[in-house]
Amino acid sequence: MHSYEVEVKSLLGSEENAEMLRKKMQEIDPASHMTSKNKQLNHYFIGGSMDALVKASEGVVSPEAHTKLADLLTQVTNVSVRTRNKDGQVLLVAKVSVGDDTSSNGVSRIEFEETVDITLEQLDRVLLGAGFRYQAKWSREREEYSCRGLNVCLDKNAGYGWLAEFEKVVSDEAELPAARADIDAVMQECGVAELPQDRLERMFSFYNEHWPEYYGTDKIFTIQ
Repeated sequence: MHSYEVEVKSLLGSEENAEMLRKKMQEIDPASHMTSKNKQLNHYFIGGSMDALVKASEGVVSPEAHTKLADLLTQVTNVSVRTRNKDGQVLLVAKVSVGDDTSSNGVSRIEFEETVDITLEQLDRVLLGAGFRYQAKWSREREEYSCRGLNVCLDKNAGYGWLAEFEKVVSDEAELPAARADIDAVMQECGVAELPQDRLERMFSFYNEHWPEYYGTDKIFTIQ
């Protein structure tokens, strides 16, 4: 069974705004707490085919995960493929949009994530050998919080600065509207606004064109 995630982003920019959100989460939910803190490298890929991804992942992920990925990819034509190093843990990631969203930055998505026993560079070579090519490489420091039944990520991203992601995972597509309503309510109480999809796409496109200038740095750009 596939899980569905609803993820809404809010651009915070500065450390001061990130700290304000931390305090606000504690105000609206005294049980709010940090669940993890890590550093990540995320490599995004384009090109290649779904068939190539299924074939390339065989023997790299577990048989159960391979079956799940193959089943997922038979249902879609658009998927965002990524590799990730999360504090030394290497993962193959695929995100599929639900509805009219893009798979790279959409609000409602099906997500596949599987740990592998090879290095990030080796996993990248598997995808490159299957016909994929780099779209961009991203670096970030992530803090994860639990707040009112949501997973809230505060990311210090190269290029973007501080960005908050409010996430809820459900097991049934029919539960997506209610999950979105829960996120909207928490964001409103926290006093943060959703980053519009069109602006997010412009930021994403700019970073993809200029990522070597930002990857692994604290440099930030502003795109309206």
